[in-house]
Amino acid sequence: MKIATWNVNSLNVRLPNVLAWIDQAKPDILCLQETKLTDDKFPTAAFEDKGYYVEAHGQKTYNGVALLSLHPMEDVTRGLPGDKSDEQARYVEATIIADDNAVRVASLYLPNGNPVDTDKYPYKLGWMTRLEKRMQKLLALEEALVFAGDYNVIPANEDVHDPEAWADDALFKPETRAQFRRMLNLGFTDSYRACHATPNQYSFWDYQRGAWPKDHGIRIDHLLLSPQAVDLLTGSDIDRDVRSWEKPSDHVPVWCELDI
Repeated sequence: MKIATWNVNSLNVRLPNVLAWIDQAKPDILCLQETKLTDDKFPTAAFEDKGYYVEAHGQKTYNGVALLSLHPMEDVTRGLPGDKSDEQARYVEATIIADDNAVRVASLYLPNGNPVDTDKYPYKLGWMTRLEKRMQKLLALEEALVFAGDYNVIPANEDVHDPEAWADDALFKPETRAQFRRMLNLGFTDSYRACHATPNQYSFWDYQRGAWPKDHGIRIDHLLLSPQAVDLLTGSDIDRDVRSWEKPSDHVPVWCELDI
């Protein structure tokens, strides 16, 4: 089973690229972020034509997440539990049934948090605390879990082209990285780092300042696997070539494969 995550930075704009990548990569499950569409505007038919079930959780202009699966989905949760007042569409989760196997997958778009001297950074940290609680609750079920998405977290110096330049950014501040480590310490594994030790491998390159041709990137898109899922892990990678396509997202797909 191939599970991928991709922040598409506006699905209306990137739909041709997403469909082309699906034809090339053939993921069983695709987690999308920043769709920037209300659910009634989601291009469901385009994905159903390729055999995917679709569960979307969107809003107008901003945010928006979705799950696409070649297998049926059950027990869908829209919105990250823990704050009923939070109306931002950043989280959708479902159990995916493949033959006699099941895996619970979440597509998440963690808040950016910048500027850090505004209420955006406390919101980011609060959202991470809620995510940690959700992870902890689902871990108790002792099932295969995959939390996939744009975490807006640079885990370590090896995941950024210039650590000093990012030192005060919400994506790299010590408090951000500490909360990310707490998630890992619950028992989750970063699928990419489980398969690759090579530093300076990125999933995001800004549109500004020639970041892509200079390879000035950051790794902020992650698939975190529960112990039951990581036991099935056979591979993980970043499809960085997609960044060179026409009208690309500033993110590229990241994926893992499980022996399911």
